[in-house]
Amino acid sequence: MQALLDVYINLALSSKIITWWISLFRAIKQTYSCFCSVRMWNICYIICCLWIIITFMLLFLQAIPMLFCGQELINGNFATAFLPPQPIYYTGPPCNLSPPWRPDDKDGHYVFAVGENLTPRYRILSKMGEGTFGQVLECWDLENQETVAIKIVRSLQKYREAAMIEIDVLQRLGKHDFTGSRCVQIRNWFDYRNHICIVFERLGPSLYDFLRKNNCRAFPIDLVREFARQILESVAFMHDLRLIHTDLKPENILLVSSESIRVPDYKVTIRPPKDGSFFNNLPKSSAIKLIDFGSTTFEHQDHNYVVSTRHYRAPEVILGLGWNYPCDMWSVGCVLVELCSGEALFQTHENLEHLAMMERVLGPLPKHMIVRADRRAERYFRRGLRLDWPEGAASRESMKAVWKLPRLQNLVMQHVDHSAGDLIDLLQGLLRYDPDARIKY
Repeated sequence: MQALLDVYINLALSSKIITWWISLFRAIKQTYSCFCSVRMWNICYIICCLWIIITFMLLFLQAIPMLFCGQELINGNFATAFLPPQPIYYTGPPCNLSPPWRPDDKDGHYVFAVGENLTPRYRILSKMGEGTFGQVLECWDLENQETVAIKIVRSLQKYREAAMIEIDVLQRLGKHDFTGSRCVQIRNWFDYRNHICIVFERLGPSLYDFLRKNNCRAFPIDLVREFARQILESVAFMHDLRLIHTDLKPENILLVSSESIRVPDYKVTIRPPKDGSFFNNLPKSSAIKLIDFGSTTFEHQDHNYVVSTRHYRAPEVILGLGWNYPCDMWSVGCVLVELCSGEALFQTHENLEHLAMMERVLGPLPKHMIVRADRRAERYFRRGLRLDWPEGAASRESMKAVWKLPRLQNLVMQHVDHSAGDLIDLLQGLLRYDPDARIKY
């Protein structure tokens, strides 16, 4: 546009100059007509007109390339102008900016191929994980030149609605998390082929994945303390915003960095195999963030339905007593025990067995909670408000799973030294049955 404007200005100025020359020529003719013949003046007039025509033709020819060829003359050379931006080139296999349309699979998951683009902005690098909600892909952001994680929600309506609630929560958290150190940061979101796609910063592995890849070896006590501090601060941050996570577990706590270091494992007392199990992998950085706010609720919403993943579910949820902020604190307690021991505290999939495990580790349930249990939970208790165990056990294996559990203090001391008294006190406060007596951070 600037080049066209320059040509227009040149034409306008030239026309003014030519008009001035014509006026000057006429004035000279009137003043000095007596000195030259009429024929001579006519010849001069014709020469002046030819000069005017040639000047306009030259200026018009200069404008033709810009008007019709998309080019402009710069310093005597033709340069491209008014053409679309040059494509962005990247290393790796070629990919289509517009991947072919494919129907979703039978469960409503988006069907993709590595190397394709998810909209022209994001290139798919790999699949990071999959869950009930959908799947998470590692992508390259061509605009910001960074790696991101994109959560592609299933196309079913209920998951789309849940995704919009999660986006609202993420934006609320991001607005108040000035340092961006507590919860995963949302970069962007869009609706693509009937799938809600949420773009996150790329973080490291979850604490669960790190434990699993490290042969379920517990974290050192000092590292568990640091994890506990960060988790409790993040949960307190959410509670201050009147938000309840409801699904805290090692899978939903991610390390910020993927880097790790190998250190000698002094707990190994037998000769290890060739895989180097004399060494323990530890995260290079202890920084962590909470993720997965798809089940997060606001304080004023209904709290009578079942929440939390089974292993981290609070007793008030199982008994149907309703729940609130303290259910998150119970989950934190279960998570910290798992980080200390390398194994989930309550490995069960059935309510009665779950309650029996709680009593084995923490002692009997309070009477005032049992009498308030809803009708579905009443069948777990006998007359006299006693848990129907072991009489109600589903199998001998279930009874063995309960009996092998030690008391909380003994369980923790199996994996830490005697300096862990403060951590044991914290766990006992987080794992109190009565939600009103549970620690509030």
